[in-house]
This record gives sequence, C-alpha cells and structure tokens, in this order.
Amino acid sequence: MFKPTEAFARELDANDPFNQYKQEFYISDDHIYLDGNSLGLMPKRAEESLQQVMNTWKEEAIGGWMSSEHPWFYLSENLGERVAPLVGGKPEEVIVTGSTTTNLHQLVSTFYQPEGKRTKILADELNFPSDIYALQSQLNLHGYDPDEHLIQVESRDGRTIDEDDIIQAMTDEVALIVLPTVLYRSGQLLNIRKLTEAAHERGILIGFDGCHSVGAIPHNFHDDGVDFAYWCHYKYVNSGPGGVAGLFIHENHFDRTPGLTGWFGSDKDKQFDMEHTFTKAQDAGAFQIGTPHVFSAAPLIGSLSLFEEVGIEAVREKSLQATAYFMYLVEHELSEFGFTIGNPREDERRGGHICLEHDAAASICKALKERDITPDFRAPNVIRLAPVAFYVSYHDIYRTVQILKDIMTNETYKQYQNERDVIA
Repeated sequence: MFKPTEAFARELDANDPFNQYKQEFYISDDHIYLDGNSLGLMPKRAEESLQQVMNTWKEEAIGGWMSSEHPWFYLSENLGERVAPLVGGKPEEVIVTGSTTTNLHQLVSTFYQPEGKRTKILADELNFPSDIYALQSQLNLHGYDPDEHLIQVESRDGRTIDEDDIIQAMTDEVALIVLPTVLYRSGQLLNIRKLTEAAHERGILIGFDGCHSVGAIPHNFHDDGVDFAYWCHYKYVNSGPGGVAGLFIHENHFDRTPGLTGWFGSDKDKQFDMEHTFTKAQDAGAFQIGTPHVFSAAPLIGSLSLFEEVGIEAVREKSLQATAYFMYLVEHELSEFGFTIGNPREDERRGGHICLEHDAAASICKALKERDITPDFRAPNVIRLAPVAFYVSYHDIYRTVQILKDIMTNETYKQYQNERDVIA
C-alpha cells in the first residue's frame, strides 16, 4: 500500500493525527531525531513542569512536600497512577521510583527465593548487559555461582529469541525468570502472556524489563498476570536523562515485604511516626527505598500529559505504520547496498524501532550525523532507527532513506572510522 515517492510521504503526514505534536518538542526544523529509543527529546511541557517544581522549592521550601500543586510527598504515587495506563496496571500496582537497575535489584531481592533444587534464574543471552550484571550480583549474594545458576536462553539467529526455547528452559530448577519485553538490538517484542502463563503453569515467578517498550507499546501487565515489571521513562516517555524509573507489582503480591526496605516504602499515615518497626505500604509504594528524586520526576508531570491526550493505542498504531513504511523504503531504495533488516516484520513481534544491520554500521551512523540525522549504533553492526510517533514525520523517514542512499552511493561513509565513539 506504500509508494516510494516524496508526495506519498507528504500525503501520509497530512492525514497523521500526530503531525501537530512535533512542535511540542525542542527540535530544529532540519534535524531528524531517530534515537528516541535511547533518549527521548525534551517536551516543552516537561520543561514547564520541571520549572514549576523548581519554583515551588524556591518559593515554598519545605512546604513543597505537602502544600504545592504536586505535593512531593505523594509525587511517586500520583505519577504511578498516571503511568499505569501505559503498562496495563491498576493505579495501586505502579510506582515511579528509583532507576532501572536499582529497581531490578529490589525486585529480585524480593521475588528470588531459592529453595531446594529451585535455585536458578532464567534470562536470555541477548538481554541488556545491566540486567545480567544485576542477576549475577544477586546470585553471588545468595552464595550461588552465576556460571551455573544463571541460565541464558540462546538465540537461534543472533537477533531474536524463540519463546518456545524459553519455555523449554523453564525446568523445575528455575526459581525466577527475568526477560525483556523488547530486545534492545533487534526490537523483537516477546509474547508476554504466553511466557507468563507457561511460567505459572510450572510454578515459576516471572518479571519483565520494559525499558524498550513502555511509551511505545501498550502493555497488559495486570491482565497477563505478570508478577513484576520495571522500566525507565527517559526513552519513549521523554522524561529526560536519568529520569526516575517505574515498577509494577501485581496486586497478588502486595502481601510481600520488599527485599530492600526503606523509609519511603512506609504506609504514608505511619511514615512520620518515626518508629523502628517498618509498616509497609499496602501497594506498589512499599517497594520505594529512598526519598523521591523530585527534580528527576518533575518532567514526567508534563510529558505524561501528551500520552493522556492521544492514548497509548494511538501511539502504537502510528509506530507500527511508521516502522512498516521505513522497512518498505529501505527495501525499495537500499537493496543494493548490503543492508539487512534485523527486526521482526510481523506487527505483533515488532517493537518501536527498526534494526538495520551493515558491516559498516558505525561509519554509516557517523555519516548520518553529519547530515543532521541522529541514529543509534549498537555493536557490532546494528543501526537502530526509531520513528517516534510524537516527533518523527513520514517525510522525515523518507528524507532519512534518501540521505542513506546518497551516503551509500557516494561512499561518503568510508571517510569515517568504523568503530563506536565513547558513547555509541
């Protein structure tokens, strides 16, 4: 249904309900930003909400904890309620707190309870390194050798993980499963419900890392029965570098005491009793450890309003069409230049970015940057390109492919070293 013409790209934009939202972000007219799967652009509303919170500190000082428009004392809970629709959780099942890896440590310390021969943690070999480091650390803390007790399901093709291979690895030695919702290189979206049901049939708890999906893909963590999940907000949710993360705890586990307890996990009505007996909150708020990072959370106040206006289902609809259009143009315009599309083609298996593989990927990314296009390189040979619904137009996608064609035709990428910079 697509056409390879500029006029067709313009036609798609004319009918795109998101075309009014690019002006909500800080980006020059000539810049094409395709790295929102790594760090989202700054929404003007996020800047406004951060400034508002800073003004509260300036004008009210400690009064900001209770008397401000967005009381800091309840900020994590209130933001969790607003994030809940993005992940398909009940408001009380979601809390905005911590960072991705600290939340993973919190969750594993809570849900990993080795007993008898159930001592192993199941993950995959394509997961983001930080998750694997955390799982190795948790096994070490329990006195187990990660080389023996961390099972990493192998990929058949180096890009994707077959769900049936994961299920086959769910033996009676596995105590906990931690998997990504979307694989960070290839953009494969795992079948969360299928994996969760299979885990529970075998008496295994399962949790998911949603860093590369939350804000791009609707989730149904509650209805799917997911035991826990965790994610960042600085990618597709546009909360800013180092922005506060989030976690989900299914209500079935509200009776659990967190493995790592801290003051802000207290019942709000009891917190300032200052007792040395921990009275935990009766929801996901119990899994907070320390005082909220107010300034890092403040941009979410503004950025979430964008999602509340359009709905995550509409974001997904635009994302699927944009990635499909991107793949169509790559195949139509770049077939002679040695690119391979490494992401799944099926809508139900594809995340929010496309994965182009090329032996000169690092050099090509540098050449794109010189042409005012921001891609994302991942070793050894992956170019990630994320047409984020809010601020990437169809004409941006068309221009990107035409510039890629020019770079390859004239071999201008060869003037750059084919190795990553310090930050890829």
